[in-house]
Amino acid sequence: MTVNPINRLLTFLTPFLCFQSIRKLPCLPMRLSKLSHPCFSFGSSTTNQIADEAINSREQIILTLLNKCSTMKYLTQIYAHILQTGFDQNVFLVGKIVSFCTSYDLDNINYAVSVFDQIRNPDGFLWNTMIRGFGQTGQVENAFHFYKKMQEKGKSTDNFTFSFLLKICGQFGLAHLGKQIHCNSLKHGLEFHVFVRNTLLHMYGTFKEIKVVLRLFEEISKPDLVAWNTLIDSHVYCGLYKEALDLFLQMLQTDIKPDETTLVVTLSACSSLSWLDFGKQVHSFIQHSCLAQPISVSNSLIDMYAKCGQLDEAIKIFNEMNEMNIVSWNSIILGLAHHGHAEEALEFFSRLIEEKLLEPNDVTFLGVLCACRHRGLVEGGRRYFSSMINDYGINPTIMHYGCMVDLLGRAGFLEEAYNLIRTMPIECNAIVWRTLFGACRVHGNVEVGEKIRRHLRELEPDHSGDYVLAADLYATSEQWNEVVRIRKSMRERRVRKPKPGNSFIDIHSNKVV
Repeated sequence: MTVNPINRLLTFLTPFLCFQSIRKLPCLPMRLSKLSHPCFSFGSSTTNQIADEAINSREQIILTLLNKCSTMKYLTQIYAHILQTGFDQNVFLVGKIVSFCTSYDLDNINYAVSVFDQIRNPDGFLWNTMIRGFGQTGQVENAFHFYKKMQEKGKSTDNFTFSFLLKICGQFGLAHLGKQIHCNSLKHGLEFHVFVRNTLLHMYGTFKEIKVVLRLFEEISKPDLVAWNTLIDSHVYCGLYKEALDLFLQMLQTDIKPDETTLVVTLSACSSLSWLDFGKQVHSFIQHSCLAQPISVSNSLIDMYAKCGQLDEAIKIFNEMNEMNIVSWNSIILGLAHHGHAEEALEFFSRLIEEKLLEPNDVTFLGVLCACRHRGLVEGGRRYFSSMINDYGINPTIMHYGCMVDLLGRAGFLEEAYNLIRTMPIECNAIVWRTLFGACRVHGNVEVGEKIRRHLRELEPDHSGDYVLAADLYATSEQWNEVVRIRKSMRERRVRKPKPGNSFIDIHSNKVV
């Protein structure tokens, strides 16, 4: 029987610590002078130095317990002992407790609040830890409530305080509030602190205020790697892929060496532009540098080569990986599926399942359903869709439903596709309805098409594409009066077809886009 190391340590220390578990926090701390064990009994002849050494020793023991703690169950026991032994106002030890609690679990952060409320004079670290914890658990209002309380109690805010608050604003799209925090950082003279400045870059990047990001970056005398990565990532997030690649080249001309994050973001820009030549240069840079090739970089290379149509190279990189995660499998399955290589995509999926390498997720099944759609594998699509829900407990997203509707619609199972949409637990969007509407036009099913048209009128009443599809649908069944009525309705509602798109030729790659 395996004994938990925490239990083993507690068993050894119990005689010395008078340890006992408690369930509730309101517990009166045991004074050090009341401890019954001889190790903690100090006579009148005991010197203060020995007493201090004993206290320090007990503090070290508690610290050892905290460092080895891995569950909330044991943490509550350790905190019970902290209360009993009079260390409940030791901000260092209590700070460890709060840090452990402020994870991504809502119950843990509530426990942290209970612990924090018992501290008479919490220091800045404790305040900042609570603010960060609220941000990680999505309790935005509580984070700023603590910030307000912190100011009311005269506690000085520092670079960590503003970094956590700015990160929260960026994460939850709080543009107005984020700008106010930016002003506060200016008042405190912390705007140019490296942590604060990099978080400001990230926040304004999430707001897609790229001009502000550039101005803030240019004000940095010597931008570090994090600043460069944030700048490049902000451009990718805003869809400015070419500018992001230009910035990557600029960074290479400095003393800053790219890291994993730089390479992943840069390869993402190459994928979005389908710039195979640039992606190959980045790949060559990775191979000829002393940089390790972590899983995330290999995954980005697979994605880049797959999106650029170089599937053989993508498969080669995949097969050469020493370690893979589910993103690796998803990248290769999706890449093959999107290019119509359904059999190969499903072979990779079968290998993943049969060898029980990793648990597939919603993205994995999206790739599988895309493969079935490309090949018209209706029975396979039904089976995989059912397995995703019943065998793996994955709730389908609108994208999964869209794939199934498209698969069924192309195969002519229009009623089944319509009923699938009607029984969806989530609201259907116009794109999925329009996909089925197009299938109705192909198969000439006016009855189902008219039902879908009613739903589309509720969602997007003046979408020109719906009028065109409706007119074509009636034309296939030679209902010319209805065709005339549709076109007349378009004129009366002043619905116009969008202007045709433009194309350009990339001379370097001889590619028409």
